[in-house]
Amino acid sequence: MEWIAGIQRAIDYTEAHLTEEIDYEIVAKEAYSSSFHFQRVFSILCGFTLGDYIRMRRLSLAAEDLIQTDDRVIDIALKYGYDTPESFTRAFARFHGITPTEARHGGNIKSFSRLSVKLILTGGSTMDYRIEKLDAFQVICKRKTVGKPANAAATADISAFWGECAADGSTQQIISYFPKKPKLKGLLGICFSAEMQASKFPYGIGVEYDGSPVDQDSLEIIEIPAYTYVVFTCKGKMPDAFVETYRKIVSEFFPQSDKYEYGQGIELEVYPSDKVSNPNYTCEIWIAVNEK
Repeated sequence: MEWIAGIQRAIDYTEAHLTEEIDYEIVAKEAYSSSFHFQRVFSILCGFTLGDYIRMRRLSLAAEDLIQTDDRVIDIALKYGYDTPESFTRAFARFHGITPTEARHGGNIKSFSRLSVKLILTGGSTMDYRIEKLDAFQVICKRKTVGKPANAAATADISAFWGECAADGSTQQIISYFPKKPKLKGLLGICFSAEMQASKFPYGIGVEYDGSPVDQDSLEIIEIPAYTYVVFTCKGKMPDAFVETYRKIVSEFFPQSDKYEYGQGIELEVYPSDKVSNPNYTCEIWIAVNEK
């Protein structure tokens, strides 16, 4: 219930500030969440990003202003965050299929209604998970900044990054530092959610660091602080199985958990092999959490 109420507060805040510059950090705080986690959960639950929601709501309201008022197009454009009539017209035409002038003269426009969170009966399914507490440890990884969390751009960026690392030999270099007795038994995909900036965040491919000398300038040694993790088992062909498991994590597990909430630090994907196209593939998702 707290998470549902928080999402509604975040939506209400967004709606109240549609004609202003919206700080995603402030929106997330309305839901007692980090910007990274809020945007990721929002995208998974809604099917579009927070940025897309804001853009479509503004263009929907702008069309109403064109029809109901005599305000100049430039004034309406500025009101909804567009610097020039040209940029406003391009965005308007992409969304509505007609120009602002055509809309003012009776053309058909689209309406994108505001979101309202409703409590519905969910669940009834099982999820494999366990709780793990890890002391601080080091990883060695290669990092890249990728797009907004949990949307198509981020997924494409991350998939391409895995491909790049395999092609240029980085993956094999990273694996050479794999310790003999690892806490995390596999190659890691690392979401550094605490370091999110605007609509991007750093993503790393790495392993636990065994302490041996590092010769490659492209690799970083990073200390992961001590955290409590909720660990979920993910089964099936990637990336579809990952997407479905994560959808259930954010739409079922956390909203219904009385004990755990998202932490502010890190998420780990643990891949035991590279056979990700196998329909029976099994990996794990480790999410740092706080106890409520």
